[in-house]
Amino acid sequence: MKPLYVPKGKAKEYGDYAVNIYTGCPHRCYYCFAPNVLHRDRETFHTKVEPRPGIVDALKKQLEREGITGQLIHLCFTCDPYPNSHDTSTTREVIKAIKTSGNHVQILTKGDGSRDFDLLDGNDWYGITYSGADVVDEPCALERTHRIFSLAEAKSRGINTWVSFEPVVNAEQVLWTIRAHHSLFDKVKIGKLNYYPSNIDWKKFGFAAEHLCRELGLDCYIKESLRKEMEG
Repeated sequence: MKPLYVPKGKAKEYGDYAVNIYTGCPHRCYYCFAPNVLHRDRETFHTKVEPRPGIVDALKKQLEREGITGQLIHLCFTCDPYPNSHDTSTTREVIKAIKTSGNHVQILTKGDGSRDFDLLDGNDWYGITYSGADVVDEPCALERTHRIFSLAEAKSRGINTWVSFEPVVNAEQVLWTIRAHHSLFDKVKIGKLNYYPSNIDWKKFGFAAEHLCRELGLDCYIKESLRKEMEG
């Protein structure tokens, strides 16, 4: 097994390397793309959430064998590194392996990663996904206000912070959150809802979000799918 891989397609916009730690995710976000990408039954994906067998040892061996160092490694794409109500000690061991090898981590979660803040430093990034969705749309994820609190704690510890506003489900809520909490974000990435219907005017939203970020002096990256809507 080679846990570390180079992302392709839309995922490439998030990082140069990535590791997926778990076999599924319990958060049950209705818009989750992972079951389709992995060709897995949706219910099984949400209920069978375990560390991939042997992932820590395999990662250590790959990092040493391939001499990978000085890279920013994304956690995770097809799962969450902090699945709510699950043991995440494997995530801690993965972070240790990455840091020990001279690499850095870029975390993206709808859970609570504060338990591992002691492992992170100013070369690492701690991020949350924030779609603006109501709790019924992300029923088993950490409540979105608590995700913001975790960003504040990370920033107070000198860890770089970021937010993935993708997929945007509630445009007004996302814009409000950017304005209200921008001082907690070192960067944001903003993308549209894909694969599901939406009544959002993506062109209008995209320009509003970009203008707001410029107004606030916030480092902002518009994902390619949203950029295409803005240019159409």
